[in-house]
Amino acid sequence: MTQSNVAVVVEDDVDIRGLISAVLEQIGLEVRTAPDGLRGVELVREADPVLTTLDVSMPGIDGFEATRRIRGFSTTRIMIISARATPVEQGQGLACGADAYLTKPFRPRELRERVQALLGTTAV
Repeated sequence: MTQSNVAVVVEDDVDIRGLISAVLEQIGLEVRTAPDGLRGVELVREADPVLTTLDVSMPGIDGFEATRRIRGFSTTRIMIISARATPVEQGQGLACGADAYLTKPFRPRELRERVQALLGTTAV
């Protein structure tokens, strides 16, 4: 069973990781972070979050592979947040198990609204 207030942010860029974390904390989520796909998969296994965000281009395994691995054991809602924005890449992300795909650059408000829609919550 997922924890209703925990989110995992998997992003190798420290500034973007901080921005995503800040937005998620503003809507009441407890955020845990990982800088790469392998650590992210393990963190999802440990934390059992309600939401996981993943970049695609990361060291080690990419976000697509991380999504496939997470789907093997978790029902966390997955949002890929990536600069890779072609329709083929977006389709690939959704096909490997992501629930949503947000392209970079993004506005914090857009991220907040998309997360709230994904989780079925309202503004805090």
